[in-house]
Amino acid sequence: MAQALRGSLSQPPAPSGRQRRRQARVWLAALPTLVIVGPVLPGLYWALAPSLDLSVWRALWSDAQWPLALRTTLVSAGLGSVLGMALAAGLATMLYPGSRWLAMQRRLPLMLSVPHAAFAVGLLFLIAPSGWLARAVTPLLGWGDPPAWTTVQDPLGLSLALALGLKESWFLLWVLVAVLGEQTVHRHMVVARSLGYNRAQTWQRVLWPQLLPRLGWPLAAVLAYGLSVVDMAVVLGPSTPPTLAVLIWQWLTDPDPAMQARGAAASLVLLGLFLLIAVGARWTWHGLVRRAAYPDGARQPASNPSRWGLHQPLFLVGYAVVAVLLLWSLADTWFFPALLPDALSLQTWVQADWAPIGTTLWLAAAATLLCLPAALVWLEWGPQRYNAVLYLPLIIPSLPLVAAQYAALLRVPADGTAPGLLWSHLLWVLPYMVLTLIGPYRAFDRRLMTTARALGQTPLGACLRVKWPTLLKPILAALAVGFSVSVAQYLPTLFAGGGRFATVTTEAVALSAGGNRRVLAAQALLQIVLPLLGFGLAALLSQWAGRRRQGLR
Repeated sequence: MAQALRGSLSQPPAPSGRQRRRQARVWLAALPTLVIVGPVLPGLYWALAPSLDLSVWRALWSDAQWPLALRTTLVSAGLGSVLGMALAAGLATMLYPGSRWLAMQRRLPLMLSVPHAAFAVGLLFLIAPSGWLARAVTPLLGWGDPPAWTTVQDPLGLSLALALGLKESWFLLWVLVAVLGEQTVHRHMVVARSLGYNRAQTWQRVLWPQLLPRLGWPLAAVLAYGLSVVDMAVVLGPSTPPTLAVLIWQWLTDPDPAMQARGAAASLVLLGLFLLIAVGARWTWHGLVRRAAYPDGARQPASNPSRWGLHQPLFLVGYAVVAVLLLWSLADTWFFPALLPDALSLQTWVQADWAPIGTTLWLAAAATLLCLPAALVWLEWGPQRYNAVLYLPLIIPSLPLVAAQYAALLRVPADGTAPGLLWSHLLWVLPYMVLTLIGPYRAFDRRLMTTARALGQTPLGACLRVKWPTLLKPILAALAVGFSVSVAQYLPTLFAGGGRFATVTTEAVALSAGGNRRVLAAQALLQIVLPLLGFGLAALLSQWAGRRRQGLR
């Protein structure tokens, strides 16, 4: 009997019915996410397995385009990331806290709604040798023809770096707005200023050492996007040879298996570059922290803040990009060096092909509506410790993941089909929606759910009747974000769609290679209008819900 008692004590207790139900809810909540993310894992093996042959690597390193493409990628991605962080850090240092910071914060959603490809097209029309800026200075310089300058598609990718830096600075500012909204940061700044440190010293010695580690993941996302961007590189980057991401895209879509294997090997190099730069940046940061662990405590007098801040020209660039796209879409004839079109016409819009708009609308709407319940059940019952896995598509180069998706679709087979194309978008829409909802979800008052359960509601019923209606505004914002993310997808649409589905993004990038500027401007402008309509509809529904339901304002 004693031996049997010892054996029973050594066995773990059987899970209770409540524990089994909780585990079942966790698995059911993780099931939609597993359907979206799971096939990518074997897809990575199928896509990258051809690169395991040593002859593939020899062919890659002996390719004449390889060294220049690698150099252009490092220059454009590195300078773009540094410029974006420098602009965001400079604006935060100069403007926070104050009325100008709040005014800039109100303008950010408009700038963030401009997709990358549309911004690249608008910047092309702005800084090209025959662009709007050259036309503006022509009366002063007396040009009769566009200057023979290489302001876009330069060999080093400097114009691409400029576009990346400007566009990503708005994203980093949006992240800083969320971080600086916390009361702890404001209190630390008040204490430092009361000790006699000026604004620059306060940021350098108190705030940035706390904020930069929290910006690690957003900065990794910026670097990963710069390394693997294709749509902006096609518009603004060099073509002979192109950037490494464009070169990989060309190899992966080549019908020759040897070229596809070379593209898989180059994808691994791209992923290795990202990891190498990320580890080097982290090591450099730790070295700087150790070196500046004991500041000297010297105070410097405060300077008068400038009335003309850096944010004014930064936002003027964004407004000018939208304005020049609108003018080109309405232009009848517009020859250099005229600053404005000779005549305006709606002919481009009347003759526009509306099929890409329909494809974009149904694809983006279906992707967001499918990802919303997946995001809600994941945040409510899913294993939160695996959130980092969900965020991987945002912080690693996209080309290996897109190639993995395509390899998985080939095995089904579902490439070139509407369900396959829709599934390819879910991998990118879901992380952004979860990222938008996770903050309001964590700030939700759990006592409301406890009260609902005490009144007899099931866990799902409490969510349907209490929690999710209360979080209606963040849910609508997540829908708008997911819609805009789907509209901007280029590589998943090309690979999974097999060239059979045209969206406004794919059309804009295709036309940038030499198509009609008016049609190109119209397609790029539609890229901006569609996300703006999504955000506007979300705002209207939020106001309507706020008027009808007290407490949701």
